[in-house]
Amino acid sequence: MAKSGFFVCALDLQGHGFSEGSPDHVPDVHPLVQDCLQYFDSARAQHPKLPHFLYGESLGGAISILMCLQQKTAWKGLVLSGAMCEISTKFKPVWPLEKFLPAVALIVPNWRISITRPPISQSCKEKWKRELAERSPNRRTSGKPTAATALQLLKVCEHVKRNCHELEVPMLIMHGGDDTVCDPEGAKYLYETASSKDKTLEIFSGMWHLFIGEPNESVEKIFNIMLSWIEVRADLTKHNVQYVSP
Repeated sequence: MAKSGFFVCALDLQGHGFSEGSPDHVPDVHPLVQDCLQYFDSARAQHPKLPHFLYGESLGGAISILMCLQQKTAWKGLVLSGAMCEISTKFKPVWPLEKFLPAVALIVPNWRISITRPPISQSCKEKWKRELAERSPNRRTSGKPTAATALQLLKVCEHVKRNCHELEVPMLIMHGGDDTVCDPEGAKYLYETASSKDKTLEIFSGMWHLFIGEPNESVEKIFNIMLSWIEVRADLTKHNVQYVSP
C-alpha cells in the first residue's frame, strides 16, 4: 500500500508483537478497541486532508467493526479480511466445554483451552509461509487461548451480529471460502445486514483464513482488488461523491 502512494500506519494489539499484555489472553476486547481509537485518531489528526480507510483482519476485523460503530463518520471505507464475525464450529471449544465456558472463564480465566490444531496450521495454506510465521521472533502465542479469551471472542461475535445493521461505512468484505477459523457465513451475514449503500462481498473459493498465507499469485490478486477498491473511493472523496453499489 505504501508503494502505491498511501500513508499506512498500524499497531500491535495488546498481547501481540511488541505490545504489553499476556499472549492469547483477551478477557475484554474494549481496551483493545480504545487503544486503536486513540492511536488512529492521532494518526488521522496528522493528515486531516486525506481520506481515511480502515483495514482489519481476523480479530482485528471485529475490532475495526466495533470502531466504525463508535465512529460512524470518521472513515471513508472499511476493508475486512477474514473478519471475526462468526467463529467456525471447527474452531470453537468442543461440547460440553462451550456450554460451561462462562462458568469456567469466571473460575479459572487463565486456563488454556486445548484445541485440535494450532491456529496457524488452520490459517496459512502455504507450508513455507507457515514455517516462516512460526519462526518469527515477534510471534507471541501458545496457540491455546485462555478460557476468558474464548468467552470474550464469542461475545464479540454476538455483539457484531446484533449491531452490524448500524454500519453505514463503505465496506469491502473479503473472506476465504475454506476458512475454518472464522466462518464465511459471518461475512455473508454482515454484508446482508449492514446499512451501507456501498458494500462489496468477495468470497474466494478454496482460500483459507489468512490471505497472506496463500500462493503468491493469489495474494497479488487479492491485493489488487483491495487497492482498486480503495483508489476508486479515495478519488471520489476528492469530488465529494459517494459510490453506491449496483
